[in-house]
Amino acid sequence: MWKYDPPLRDMQFVIADVLNAAESWGAIPAFEEMDLDTAVAVLEEAGRFASDVLAPTNAEGDLEGCHWADGEVTVPEGCRTAYRQFVENGWAALACPPEHGGQGLPQLLNAAFYEMLPAANHSWTMYPGILHGAVECLSAHGSDTLKERYLADIISGETLATMCITEAHAGSDVSLLRTQAVPVADGADEVKVTGSKIFISGGEHNLTANIVHLVLARLPGAPAGNRGLSLVLVPKILPDGTRNNVRCDGIEKKMGLKASATCVMSFDGATGWLIGKPNRGLSAMFVMMNSARLHVALQGLGHLEAATQNAIRYAAERQQMRAVAHPDGVAPAPVDPIALHPAMRRKLLRLEALTQGGRVLAYWAGLLLDEHDHHPDADRRERGGALASLLTPILKSFLTESGHYGADDALQVWGGYGYIHEYGIEQAVRDSRVAMIYEGTNEIQAIDLLLRKVLADDGARLTQLEAELRQEIEACRSTGDSQLEPFAVALAQQLDQLRAISDALLANHAAGDSADREWPLRVADDYLKVAAYALLCWAWARSARLALPQAGSDTWYRRKFELMRFALDWVLPEVTPFATRARARDPLPWLPLEY
Repeated sequence: MWKYDPPLRDMQFVIADVLNAAESWGAIPAFEEMDLDTAVAVLEEAGRFASDVLAPTNAEGDLEGCHWADGEVTVPEGCRTAYRQFVENGWAALACPPEHGGQGLPQLLNAAFYEMLPAANHSWTMYPGILHGAVECLSAHGSDTLKERYLADIISGETLATMCITEAHAGSDVSLLRTQAVPVADGADEVKVTGSKIFISGGEHNLTANIVHLVLARLPGAPAGNRGLSLVLVPKILPDGTRNNVRCDGIEKKMGLKASATCVMSFDGATGWLIGKPNRGLSAMFVMMNSARLHVALQGLGHLEAATQNAIRYAAERQQMRAVAHPDGVAPAPVDPIALHPAMRRKLLRLEALTQGGRVLAYWAGLLLDEHDHHPDADRRERGGALASLLTPILKSFLTESGHYGADDALQVWGGYGYIHEYGIEQAVRDSRVAMIYEGTNEIQAIDLLLRKVLADDGARLTQLEAELRQEIEACRSTGDSQLEPFAVALAQQLDQLRAISDALLANHAAGDSADREWPLRVADDYLKVAAYALLCWAWARSARLALPQAGSDTWYRRKFELMRFALDWVLPEVTPFATRARARDPLPWLPLEY
């Protein structure tokens, strides 16, 4: 009843038309052999893996779950079969550096692939999901010995990695971490790690023989707080083939992601090696975390796409009541598909608009990362990094909320059937919820955006982003087509609104001792939404402009333009309460600390 069809045509439209990726690739020597035909071929093969191999394992894995016994974890057999094909077909190495065995393809294509994977099976995707972040972290901060020992196996998928941060008493506050790393000798990179970590995705499993854990820990005498954290690589299997003192003490019984092993891990004098400099582990870990946050945003996008297409498919088949109006070519009938009823049309069109706008933004972030990493022009590299850093918290928060609440909204299309496991949507609702929590809760993302990205540099990156987005206003107007004027007007209004709110917050930030220090913290969530809707408005305007020339002769492009116009009229007004609250200066009341 539930199936996943990769939206290849829309993916191609975003990559080829909206982002004009071929122009960017043509200027980057690392991608000199990449063209649109190659990109399409990669997407088609990736789509076949996602729909034909991975998607059939989703529901059965949810029912079977993972099993823990005496420190060992067994994953559903379908997940093992799919993982073997993933490795054998080279998918793990897609965007990894060629010098260590990777294929060196653009992050943009990897983003498209990692939209498909969680849409097909989010639980399974948790196992290789941290792979690229681990490669980036090791490549940037690992010693030559660690790179030689582990990079090739991680890139091939023969070894998987974890990110071991959270401890039971600390939650999101990493400054409270207690896990210890004691050097075996003065000045040695080799350490013995002792402590316990919780919520470790893929901490133990039977997909690969070895697992490398990237662990945040404290060296003896390290400063308190974040400044005293070091990053340590702790393998499950040591280089001599013996088992390290790392154990899975259990797996969590969770609301969703049943086929993903979420582990409690204990390190009892486990052997490990420092990654990067002592007491600088958090900066090394952030390389991994930033990669993970984009992947989590793509998980939200994948859920939104899968929920939307299945809801539309069901609505076109489910017949109930007579519609009061019918489109051209559809004759009235005693009972009509619910897809013809206005309430369902509005719900489904909204989900489509959010999905297609979100895809533009997520893929743009992938393209910016490619330019940051590889473009020969220093200014383009700087631009790519600055814009990607600003987009990351917005995408992680907004797309994961859209993925979960979108799936929850889509469930309504099925009515009572949506509450039943066989129809698939209830699993999507459960599985999508956790993405709003991990890799930094969405509240932390909002604080990161406003305090550390906008206020910290006096709005410099925001001004850069605004200049990029305002170019679309002129692009719409330069066509001379009056159908694009509403998009230009709306985008100008959204950017003016974002600028006015930002300027007020920046002025408060500059007020020194007289500043209301709680104001940005009170409104950070709303501020992020205002920024997200401004970005969506840009994505819808750009998509409409590029679809319009062929809308008169091609049904697909005509429907694309109509959907973008619907987004402008029906979805964009949702920003109003967020903008109102973001301007609010009233303090919050206090809660009692005892009940």
